[in-house]
Amino acid sequence: MKMLMEDIKNQQFKNIYLLTGEETYLRNQYRKRLREALLDPEDTMNAASFEGKGINPKEIIDLAETMPFFAERRVIEIQDSGFAENACPELADYIPEIPSSTCLILTESKIDKRGRVYKAIKKSGRVVEFKRQDERTLSRWVLGILKKEGRNITEETMHVFLGRTGADMENIDRELEKLLCYTLGKGTITTDDVAAVCTEQTENRIFDMIQAITEQNQRQALDLYADLLSMKEPPMRILYLITRQFHQLLQLKELSGLGMERGEMAKAAGIPPFAMGKYMAQCRKFTKAQLRRAVEDCVDTEERVKTGRMADQLSVEMLIVKYSAKG
Repeated sequence: MKMLMEDIKNQQFKNIYLLTGEETYLRNQYRKRLREALLDPEDTMNAASFEGKGINPKEIIDLAETMPFFAERRVIEIQDSGFAENACPELADYIPEIPSSTCLILTESKIDKRGRVYKAIKKSGRVVEFKRQDERTLSRWVLGILKKEGRNITEETMHVFLGRTGADMENIDRELEKLLCYTLGKGTITTDDVAAVCTEQTENRIFDMIQAITEQNQRQALDLYADLLSMKEPPMRILYLITRQFHQLLQLKELSGLGMERGEMAKAAGIPPFAMGKYMAQCRKFTKAQLRRAVEDCVDTEERVKTGRMADQLSVEMLIVKYSAKG
C-alpha cells in the first residue's frame, strides 16, 4: 500500500497493478485513487472497464495495444476476472510487453501466487494486498471521520461499536453513517446510541450462541438460533459459521500450545486481533478433543443434510442441543 501511494505521489506508474486482499473497502478506495491519478476522470475515450468471468484476454491485449487518444496513457480496469487465480497464458505472456502508454489495473478477490499471471505482475508491475486492519488502525480511522463531523466517542463506546460491526471497513462505514444520522445534534456518541442503530453481525450472534453452548445454557443457545432463523439466515449458513468458529477455537487451542504470540495466532486463525480476548476465554472452556469432535460433528451434520437424510433446520437444532446439554 505504501509503494502504491509512492507511485501516485511521484507520478511514476507501473504498466500493470494487481489490487487484492480481503479488505474490499481499501481495495476500492485505492483503485479509485490510482485511476484518478492515471487519467482525468472526465476522459472516457481512453478508459475501459471489464468485470466478471469470461473476459476475452485477446480483447484486453488488442485494446492495450491501441494508442491513447490525445492523452498520455490509456487505462484498462479489470475486476474479478479470475485471471490471477486461473491459468491465462495469453495475458501472462503479454504482461512484460505492455506498452508504456497503457496501464492495466486488475482488482481481484482471489489469486494464485503460484500462477503465471501473478508472478508476471509481481515481476513487471506491482501487487498490492489489502489486509484486514487491526483495532488501533480502525479506531484511528473512525475517530478521524468523527472529528470531521465534530463528534466525540469514548474508548469503551468505540470498542462496543467495533465489536458490533466487525473489522470489515465497508460495514463499519455503513454503520457509522447510520450512527451519525441517528445522533445528529449530539456532541458525544454513547454506547446506547450504538445499541440503538448499529446492526450486530451474524458472526457475533454465532459467537454468543457458542458462548451459551459452553455455559450449557441450552435455552439461550436455542433462542439465538431462533433469532437467526427469524432474520432469514439459512440454516446451512448458520451451520457453516458454527463449524468455522469451532475450527477457529481448535486452531487457537493448538497454536497456544506452541507458545505462539497472540497477534500471530489471530492472523493464523482469521480472527480480528481485538476479538482475541473473547475467543481465548471461550477456547479455554473446551478441551482439544472436544473441539475436534465438534468440528467432526458439524461436518457429519452437513453431510446428512446434503444427502437428504435430515432436514437442514432440524439438523442444526439437534447439533446445538447436543453441545449445550448439561453433562
